[in-house]
Amino acid sequence: MSNQSKSVAALALGAIGVVYGDIGTSPLYTVKEIFGESTGIALNHVNIIGAISAIFWLLMLVVTLKYVVLVLRADNRGEGGVMALLALAVSSASAKPLRKKILLGLGVFGAALFYGDSILTPAISVLSAVEGLELIAPSSKSFILPISIAILIALFMFQKYGTDTVGKLFGPIVMAWFVTLGTIGVSHILRNPEILQALNPLYAFHFLADRGAGVFLAVGAVVLAITGAEALYADMGHFGKPAIRIAWTALVLPGLALNYLGQGALLLATPAAVSNPFYLSFPQELLIPAVVLATLATIIASQAVISGAYSITQQAIQLGFLPRMQILHTSASESGQIYIPAINWLLLVAVIITCISFQNSSAIAAAYGIAVTGTMLITTILTYFVLRYNWKYPLWLSLGATSMFILLDVMLLASCSVKFFKGGWFPVALAICMVMMMWTWKQGREILLKNMHENDPKLEDFVKSLHNNIKPRVERTAVFLCRNPETVPQALMHNLKHNQVLHQTNIILSVVFAEAPTVPLDARLEVNEIGAGFWKVVVHFGFMENPNIPKALAQLQLSQESTIDPFTTSYFASRETIVSGPGGKMAKWRDDLFGFMSRNAGSVVSYFNIPSNSVIELGARVNI
Repeated sequence: MSNQSKSVAALALGAIGVVYGDIGTSPLYTVKEIFGESTGIALNHVNIIGAISAIFWLLMLVVTLKYVVLVLRADNRGEGGVMALLALAVSSASAKPLRKKILLGLGVFGAALFYGDSILTPAISVLSAVEGLELIAPSSKSFILPISIAILIALFMFQKYGTDTVGKLFGPIVMAWFVTLGTIGVSHILRNPEILQALNPLYAFHFLADRGAGVFLAVGAVVLAITGAEALYADMGHFGKPAIRIAWTALVLPGLALNYLGQGALLLATPAAVSNPFYLSFPQELLIPAVVLATLATIIASQAVISGAYSITQQAIQLGFLPRMQILHTSASESGQIYIPAINWLLLVAVIITCISFQNSSAIAAAYGIAVTGTMLITTILTYFVLRYNWKYPLWLSLGATSMFILLDVMLLASCSVKFFKGGWFPVALAICMVMMMWTWKQGREILLKNMHENDPKLEDFVKSLHNNIKPRVERTAVFLCRNPETVPQALMHNLKHNQVLHQTNIILSVVFAEAPTVPLDARLEVNEIGAGFWKVVVHFGFMENPNIPKALAQLQLSQESTIDPFTTSYFASRETIVSGPGGKMAKWRDDLFGFMSRNAGSVVSYFNIPSNSVIELGARVNI
């Protein structure tokens, strides 16, 4: 086996352990919820075959055809997820401000919904697994919630070791899980092969058509089988397309399909098993090992959306929708494998609150679908814009590739929306709060920069005025970090005003994050000499790169004999204190929110990997 094949095989194992844990644990609760009291679906022969058929064909259409075949093609230089897709779609709409604004709004709302999924998935997965204890010992019911919370705390504490470690450690466990799913499913199919009729899509069609107005309740329950599909796309940067596709077709899809067919076969033979068809499909002597394996699998299932949340957060920061946060890279070989402590602990708190509020997995299931299907719909819409305007596919082909999925996603979202007042409001409310925070940060930064620099002198005029200036020069290099390279940085003005000195070499440095995951090294730096010892330097990073300014400047050659010496270089940065006042462009509460976010944003010094002993920070009060 070649090294490349070994690498893909290792990544496929990791993908099984991280990407497919979420969708892999859906058999724990999907069939039970379809025949639950809230849907009103009668437990009879026709409905059992029809429901299993609907699950099977939803897996084929949404996961296999839409995500594995189509959406994985719409990567942004190897990166996936709604924010990477947004950057790709927006790059083709720069000449049309209205379209760009609509796409930005859609993408931000999709990302916000994914955060809701990242909270609900760990809660419902772990609770549904631990609830198996009740079948072994009915008296253990009161311990289910505390045990679940303890498991979740341990899971989030383990995140700092990175998805690479998690994937390699948990991959074999999840492989055993899918093999078990398939094996137990086959054992019931052999006893009752009649369930194989569910492979005929006509049974799914008639099952849904016979529901009448109740079709929305039925679809809202069936959709639980595909929760986790969006994580498959969001985690693409962690493992790559080939590994994700191989894992799905070789193991995950067969395991899931066989298990759902097996649960259907069990219900045909023993309708009373509907109280918990997953656990009751196991022989009594294997029930305890099944609960243990399911619990391990659900712990791992949560990893898919947690690592996806890290990726989306990093992308949102680089694209200007969230304040800077500490981002730790956990793999030397895979740049997409990261850990964000702030997001990790915020998710943990939110997940624990969710568990305590909803108490059981059935209550969370009502809230679950809206976050998943909403993100799916937005992903499909953005995919159309990428196909049509970015890749220049003809209209008929772009519409043909996405219109069926858009209609399907709309139906799925509408079906889940029926449960809005039974918990579905939760992810929507959470998403609205996230959108408000992200939009406030982006708009607030734009207002802040405009107010800071509207009266600043032009840089080139300032440099010309220095020719007759006799202020002393220090034999060192000064790097002034700024957003707008056309005006004089605030830090330079303050240094000149208070210290009455200039450095021999002055670099006016701004950082630009491209709408691409990475930037080639030969396109990293853009250098212009202004004169009088001043250079204007623009450093380009991709939105998935770890921005390291000293490393980027190490390749900077200002002249034939002049390079940047890190030991004689000082970095000057401005630290703004936001002052909220009346008459601003945002509401007062948004001004206050922006001020709070700004005060708690990560340091520009650590974010750009600048040595702290080389930095001088100069403060400024800015009214917005």
